[in-house]
Amino acid sequence: MAESAASLGQFDFAGDDHVVPFQVEGLDVRGRAVQLGPLLDAILARHDYPAPVARLLAEAVVLTVLLGTSLKFEGKFTVQTKSDGPVDLLVADFSTPENVRAYARFDDEALAEAVAAGKTEPEQLLGKGVLAFTIDQGRFSQPYQGIVALDGASLEEIAGTYFRQSEQIPTRVRLGAAELFDRDEAGKPRHRWRAGGLVAQFLPEAPERMRQPDLHGGDGDTSVREHVEDDAWAEARTLVETIDADELTDPQVGTERLLYRLFHERGVRVYEPKAVFDCCTCSRDKLKSVLQGFSAEEIEASQENGEIAVTCEFCSTTYRFDVSEVTDA
Repeated sequence: MAESAASLGQFDFAGDDHVVPFQVEGLDVRGRAVQLGPLLDAILARHDYPAPVARLLAEAVVLTVLLGTSLKFEGKFTVQTKSDGPVDLLVADFSTPENVRAYARFDDEALAEAVAAGKTEPEQLLGKGVLAFTIDQGRFSQPYQGIVALDGASLEEIAGTYFRQSEQIPTRVRLGAAELFDRDEAGKPRHRWRAGGLVAQFLPEAPERMRQPDLHGGDGDTSVREHVEDDAWAEARTLVETIDADELTDPQVGTERLLYRLFHERGVRVYEPKAVFDCCTCSRDKLKSVLQGFSAEEIEASQENGEIAVTCEFCSTTYRFDVSEVTDA
């Protein structure tokens, strides 16, 4: 079924946890935008992450949702960082058509030292490493993985570098996360997390208009690279860069209002929003199958009093197996 376009106000606002596809015909731009609320709160509260870790993981979840909802086939899209900093692992994956899960791994002592020293910028928390994007279409195909160095001040900058190097499509990504402190309906203090983001891509009919400046060749590269950026993309990119971080997360702004603020002079159209959900793909059967592949020595090392307990790192659900369930004996 083809997506139907509508102008702002022709249907209800999408609200939280709904990705809004959009198109700006006057600038040859397509993209998606989202604000995450309850979904993100559930993911972060499950592990009670410290604020600096929660903020990083929130942005990773937004990036995953924005890119994952563009898949046109059944499969899984994963965003993962692996690095040597206090937060050495971020993982978020999107299983089509709508399910999201995520978790972070960090060193308590190293994180406490970083916070005490005021070193809480993304590049300081992540350290040196890589950001990987993985697309898995299932058992009958080979996963595709794109990798880029963690060489930037934020996840949005690193994602931008990935698109420059791998996709060759002019792309601008914006990500943001925020803590909200307010009161619930009963007047009690409440703490919530929100996050939002936008990805815009330049997709003109003439491919030559998509050409971008060559990447710098590194130290010692003195070659001259002259390139004039397409006017339409220059305008779109500049508009996207005007977004204030608070606008990405403010529930009073909302996704459609943000898009209208940015592109109304160019005739922005929004499409039917796509709901996304906090839903883990773990199951007892999947974990049982994994355990059945263990050697006798691994089973023995994993069991305690004849039982093996396995806790999902994503949703924190614990599954318990009698040793006899996963052995031939």
